[in-house]
Amino acid sequence: MSVVLVVNSGSSSFKYQLIDMDNEAVLASGLVERIGQEGGHSRHTVTAAEFSPDEPAPTFVSATSERDLPIPDHTAGFQVMLDAFAAHGPSLQNNPPVAVGHRVVHGGARFFEPTLVTPLVLINIEDLSLLAPLHNPGAVQGIRAAQEAFETIPHVAVFDTAFHQTLAPAAYTYAIDRELAEQHRLRRYGFHGTSHKFVSEAAAAFVGRPLGELKQIVFHLGNGASAAAIEGGRSVDTSMGLTPLEGLVMGTRSGDVDPAIVFQLARRAGLSIDDLDDLLNKRSGMLGLAGASDMRDIEQRREDGDEAATLAFDVYIHRLRTYAGAYLAQLGGVDVISFTAGVGENSPVIRAAALETLGFAGVEIDPERNERRERGIRRISTDASDVTVLVVPTNEELEIARQTLGVAQR
Repeated sequence: MSVVLVVNSGSSSFKYQLIDMDNEAVLASGLVERIGQEGGHSRHTVTAAEFSPDEPAPTFVSATSERDLPIPDHTAGFQVMLDAFAAHGPSLQNNPPVAVGHRVVHGGARFFEPTLVTPLVLINIEDLSLLAPLHNPGAVQGIRAAQEAFETIPHVAVFDTAFHQTLAPAAYTYAIDRELAEQHRLRRYGFHGTSHKFVSEAAAAFVGRPLGELKQIVFHLGNGASAAAIEGGRSVDTSMGLTPLEGLVMGTRSGDVDPAIVFQLARRAGLSIDDLDDLLNKRSGMLGLAGASDMRDIEQRREDGDEAATLAFDVYIHRLRTYAGAYLAQLGGVDVISFTAGVGENSPVIRAAALETLGFAGVEIDPERNERRERGIRRISTDASDVTVLVVPTNEELEIARQTLGVAQR
C-alpha cells in the first residue's frame, strides 16, 4: 500500500488527508485550527468501507471525533493530529505514509514542478513570503512541524503557481518599468494551478480525447475565483496575477480594478496602504457590493428583488463573460469549458448566465442537465453543442498526493 499524507497549512490552522494511492481512497481527513489562539480545536474523520453480501459495491462510512485544547504552535498541532490517528485510526503504523505532500501557494518563478523539500528549498519558500505574506509563512511553519513529526520520509512541496509557469512572457509581463519589475519580481504568476491541472485532465479523460489536442477554459469559482485558458494541457493564460487579488470578482476580493483607484482613495479618503490592502482583499467583491460573500445568499436575495444583490450578480457575470471572450480569442476557439469549486459545481444559475452569450462560439447549455444535482463529473451541454460544457468536482488534495508520490518514487 502506498499511502500519502497531504497537508495544507495556514498561519493558524492546517488541513490534512491520508490517501491510499493504490485506489486513491481517503482513509482519514482532518482540521487543526486556532493554533496559537485561545481554545484550539481539532477535527478528525475516519472513512471506512463496509461490505455487504447483498450489495456489489462497498458503503463508505465516516466517523468524526473533535477536541478542544490549547495548541500553541504548528508542532503541537501535528502532535494533536498524530494523537487523533493513534486514538481513532487508521493506524499510521499499519498505514505508514511513504511521503508528505504540502500545498504551497506561491512558488514564484523558481518552482515550476513538485519539489522535494530540502533546507535550501525551504529558505526559498520563506523568501517568497514577500509575494504571499498571508500564505507562505504558514506553509513554512507547517512543513517544519511535519518534518519533525515525520523525520524519515520525503516531504514534497506542490505549488499553486507551478501549473502557470508555462505562460508566455506576453501573458505574464506587466507593462510597467522593466528594471523595477525585475528587481521586485513583479509579474503575473497565477494561482489555483493544482485545481486547474486536475480539472483539465479529468475533463479530457471524460470526453475521451487526448489532453494534448484540447483547447479548454476552466472556471474555478469559489470564495476565491479564477479562470484559466489551457491548450494541450498547458496553461496559456489565467486571471489571477502577482497575487490572488487580480481577475474575477470574488467573495471578498475586488478582482480587476483601475490601479488609480488606490491613489484616489489614499489622497481623498486618507486610506493607508494597510487600509487599501484590507479593502480590496477583505471588504470588496460580493461582500462590498451586496454585504454578503456567499453566492447562495446573493442568489436568494436577487430572487427576492434585492437591487444590491442583483447588481452584484450582474457584475460577477459580466466579469466571467469578459474572461470567457478573452480566452476564446487567445485560444482561437475552445473544445471544453469546465466549472469547478463551490460556486462552479453548485450554481446552475451562474453557469447558465456566464455562457448565455456564447452561442456564436458553439456553446449550447441543456437546461435540464444544468439543473440536475448530481455527484461526480457531468456534461451540462446539449448533445448538439460544438463545445462540451462540464461540471468537474475538483480534488486538489488528490492532485497533490499524485504529484507527491511521483516525486517520492523517482
